[in-house]
Amino acid sequence: MVSSNPFTSLCLSSLLLTLLLCVNGVSSSSHNATKIGEGYRLVSIEETHDGGLVGFLQVNQKTSIYGSDISLLRFYAKHETDDRLRVHITDANKQRWEVPYNLLPREQPPALAQTTGRSRKNKDPITVSEYSGSELLFTYTSDPFSFKVKRKSNGETLFDTSSDASDPFSSLVFKDQYLEISTKLPKDASLYGLGENTQPHGIKLYPSDPYTLYTTDISAINLNADLYGSHPVYMDLRNAGGKASAHAVLLLNSNGMDVFYKGTSLTYKIIGGVFDFYFFSGPSPLNVVDQYTQLIGRPAPMPYWAFGFHQCRWGYHNLSVVEDVVDSYKKAQIPLDVIWNDDDHMDGKKDFTLNQVNYPRPKLLKFLEKIHSIGMKYIVINDPGIAVNTSYGVYQRGLTNDVFIKYDGEPFLAQVWPGAVNFPDFLNPKTVSWWVDEIRRFHELVPIDGLWIDMNEVSNFCSGKCKIPEGKQCPTGTGPGWICCLDCKNITKTRWDDPPYKINASGIQAPIGFKTIATSAVHYNGVLEYDAHSLFGFAESIATHKGLLGIEGKRPFILSRSTFVGSGKYAAHWTGDNQGTWENLRYSISTMLNFGIFGVPMVGSDICGFYPQPTEELCNRWIEVGAFYPFSRDHANYYSPRQELYQWESVAESSRNALGIRYRILPYLYTLNYEAHISGAPIARPLFFSFPTYTECYGLSTQFLLGSGLMISPVLEQGKTEVKALFPPGSWYSLLDLTSTITSKDGIYITLDPPLHVVNVHVYQNTILPMQQGGLISKDARMTPFSLVITFPEGATDGDAKGNLFLDEDELPEMTLGNGYSTYVDFHATARQGAVKVWSEVQEGKFALDKGWYIESVSVLGLDGSGALSSLEIDGKPLSGVSDVKVSVSEHVHLDGNENGEKKTVMVALKGLNMSIGKNFAVNWKMG
Repeated sequence: MVSSNPFTSLCLSSLLLTLLLCVNGVSSSSHNATKIGEGYRLVSIEETHDGGLVGFLQVNQKTSIYGSDISLLRFYAKHETDDRLRVHITDANKQRWEVPYNLLPREQPPALAQTTGRSRKNKDPITVSEYSGSELLFTYTSDPFSFKVKRKSNGETLFDTSSDASDPFSSLVFKDQYLEISTKLPKDASLYGLGENTQPHGIKLYPSDPYTLYTTDISAINLNADLYGSHPVYMDLRNAGGKASAHAVLLLNSNGMDVFYKGTSLTYKIIGGVFDFYFFSGPSPLNVVDQYTQLIGRPAPMPYWAFGFHQCRWGYHNLSVVEDVVDSYKKAQIPLDVIWNDDDHMDGKKDFTLNQVNYPRPKLLKFLEKIHSIGMKYIVINDPGIAVNTSYGVYQRGLTNDVFIKYDGEPFLAQVWPGAVNFPDFLNPKTVSWWVDEIRRFHELVPIDGLWIDMNEVSNFCSGKCKIPEGKQCPTGTGPGWICCLDCKNITKTRWDDPPYKINASGIQAPIGFKTIATSAVHYNGVLEYDAHSLFGFAESIATHKGLLGIEGKRPFILSRSTFVGSGKYAAHWTGDNQGTWENLRYSISTMLNFGIFGVPMVGSDICGFYPQPTEELCNRWIEVGAFYPFSRDHANYYSPRQELYQWESVAESSRNALGIRYRILPYLYTLNYEAHISGAPIARPLFFSFPTYTECYGLSTQFLLGSGLMISPVLEQGKTEVKALFPPGSWYSLLDLTSTITSKDGIYITLDPPLHVVNVHVYQNTILPMQQGGLISKDARMTPFSLVITFPEGATDGDAKGNLFLDEDELPEMTLGNGYSTYVDFHATARQGAVKVWSEVQEGKFALDKGWYIESVSVLGLDGSGALSSLEIDGKPLSGVSDVKVSVSEHVHLDGNENGEKKTVMVALKGLNMSIGKNFAVNWKMG
């Protein structure tokens, strides 16, 4: 749902704010050139009882820019694991705001009281200036204080806060409302992350582009601006002489910040909190995400149906429209698993209510019983603003339990869709209990299957301190619903509302309280909105997860617009209010790939665009991309023409083709979900995850991988029926035509020519891809026979391939082995001098056996085709002449000019196998 018209109000706001800032003589670039402080010097350092280092830093010279410097700092460094180093810097004398440890559980540094007393002794620094861990090395310089983090294996400097003449920057600055620190970077480092924003240059961070982190409800069509989430983490990929290494840096801080990336340095400018750095050694991109999610929380397990296709629209005015949408998908033979409601189902746009006129409960329950019986699901939206209405039970119970964020001792008043609202304070344990109970009550009214939590940046149609106007209706019920109609006054009386340093909020240096909660408002235990602002969506996700989990004990599904470090442990994400344009289609890939790095792998964009209006051609091409988003949903604006996939016959055909592939690879996607849950591995990945030494793909943002073995190369330009696709070194096979292959030694660009209804999907060598036969609902598709596609390097005489498969009772809360309701299978294949072997190793096979799953066919690609197939055995038994197994051999067609020369390669397909998934199997034969 949109909170304002992005084409009018934002542009007007931008103009007014720009004029205001110019009058005040403020420039968004002026801060970058100013040296703010003279740094600190180390006055004492010693080892701690837990194997860390603790030291004290005295300011060299105070300055008044952005406030006075804090005189004495404490820094604490510790190798928390073999591959993770923490460096924590805070006020030595006073507790400062940090991301709450109960929200994001992690080790706590020593209490200030335990260490501050020792600093008074002013001990001489210990002589050793290195602090070594298994993978990382921490070194420091005493005056001005700076530190470096190095990789032990090769001595490479990963982070270096010392300035030099080639790229001068300020030494460490630490004031109450302004913190600054910088690191040098090599010119050839490739950086990724620092979101959420829409990056027009692709997934790689681009020097001089602004990176501001502060959760904000402006539409995703705004480029290089702080959007819905805050993820102050980046991955750094380097290549030295053909040897690649990756690491990541997290600055765990929820305050607003600007990050300036110049190509040879990176500078953080933060308006509060502490420096809490975590360094992850990698050295592969997958290692980095594994280490990162080990700290912040593993991604949530998703139910199987969540990987089906989802349909939503703001503007399904009544139940009959929703019923017609479901029926129309079935008639068009387009897969659909989940139907959604925006706020149309609500009574007066109030949370946890039902419009009994347009969505009469008896009819709605009958509809839900019908779709639930065939395996379909139903999800509705929920906004955090609770309508101020004395006859509204949710609000009454909230007041009784004192759950709302306060301003001047009263619940902070704002305006969203229902009109005047108060916002729950999810940092308050009582609020969480109240929220859990409201979810339970609503589920008893409407048996929903998940919740969509929107507008949780937080979005507010007004700014400042507001009151309900007397003598007029607010809102009027006519015209745009996002126009502020409360009586409001700007709040500038505190330093929290008007901090000395102005981050580049909304891309225009908007006041940080603009169209959100006033930053001097107060949360539980006196916590300021100024500090906790960007945590709202994260905290709401945790409370919502607890509420859904408590209803029926099923695995929760939550879709959240606002996210923070750790949100992926509880929720999926969509990329917000995009537009039906070719540019937005392209941007969606970079944002999706970034969220995989952020530990939120279940992510996707509104297919065909949220704002009006996609062309028929664009919608064709968008579903060919969106069918491979981890989270695949068509969603549109109230004011948009209808754009369900069946509205155009051509789009319906493309949808049947693209979603047909998706529903056949659901076992693969679900297994990637399991891998994400146990290791953090993204579902959708940049190509450099699998090819980290191949520099050609470092900036590639127009293709992507699903897992390590499946590559999507879509058409992203209007009027094109061809695409220049990059194929990294090795052999690739078309999933649409398994006999079609592309092989290169050093990587190659190939121009593919997919017509309007075709998307390019290729399988990489050494892969075993489990597939099923598809269907219109994932529940049905899941019970069809399996097939395996096995790919060797083309013509290899010594090849290996592997794959895996995870199956479980997908609505159980835990996604794990050993509970009696799951099976895990490792698949292996070898080709050795003409001898081919395919086999499985099964763990916990009973679940799969009870379900009756079996493998019907196996296709082995890239085999040497110089001789005939012979000596076929299945589980050690020769294939008899009366067997139902059918064998076929097909020659490969080369799209690359055949770098194998005259060497013939073939695909061998076995059908009619009937091998149980739940038992080990082995298939052998010889070629030639």
